[in-house]
Amino acid sequence: MTLELSSFSPCDALISVMVAVSVSDTNIRTSELVAIERMVNHMPVFADYDADRIRAVSQTVMSLFEEEDGLDALFGLVRDALPERLYETAYALACDVAAADGRLTDDEAELLREIRYELNVSRLNSAAIELSAQLRHRTLQE
Repeated sequence: MTLELSSFSPCDALISVMVAVSVSDTNIRTSELVAIERMVNHMPVFADYDADRIRAVSQTVMSLFEEEDGLDALFGLVRDALPERLYETAYALACDVAAADGRLTDDEAELLREIRYELNVSRLNSAAIELSAQLRHRTLQE
């Protein structure tokens, strides 16, 4: 079940960015899914979000990834649905998902670069966001 694209909300856009990072390396890890669920359940931006939409948003993202220009379509949806003031929030959430399993694959790193570019997140701000994500997901065994 995919969403009607005209009903794509700002929160759907945030979810789609997180899901896109998770599926970018074709290996969706449990730690990434738990990170997404934790953020949706605890972050103020998702306070009024219907978590039942996550599955449909995820299916939409996966369907777009199967299309030739699907990533461009995804970024178009995200930019259309998301207020510009939440672009850095989207990037921060994407970084948290990428950091959740303790390793950053080349595919995830490439998608993060694309997100940074498409959402016009400055290099300085993105560096701070990336470092904070790494620090939040550190373990004692490093």
